[in-house]
Amino acid sequence: MEKEEGKCEIVDIWEVLGRRWSLHILKNLSVKGTVRFNELKRLIPEISSTVLSDRLLELEREGLISKKIFSQVPIRVQYNLTTQAKELQPILYQLENWADKWQSRKTKNKIELKSPLV
Repeated sequence: MEKEEGKCEIVDIWEVLGRRWSLHILKNLSVKGTVRFNELKRLIPEISSTVLSDRLLELEREGLISKKIFSQVPIRVQYNLTTQAKELQPILYQLENWADKWQSRKTKNKIELKSPLV
């Protein structure tokens, strides 16, 4: 497929990954492997169940996660990264490392700004 002139592929994927909580969900699935809904909810306590459900559906539609439903009572649902999303794992780890460095620099700068001048 030819690249559309002036089109940037990163914009398309950023529409998915840039949604609030999407990277957090992918990172947790990357670390944990197979995760059930309530376990994901416990791992990300700040997210509402509705938003978690919406993000999981979006990520599934984009082919980044797979959902396996077990027909039992109560119904059990498990989520995994797809092969395509597993290709993101090194990028997620690099992003996490960068974010840690950024956060520590940000904290250091705040401390320096609050320190009295000598």
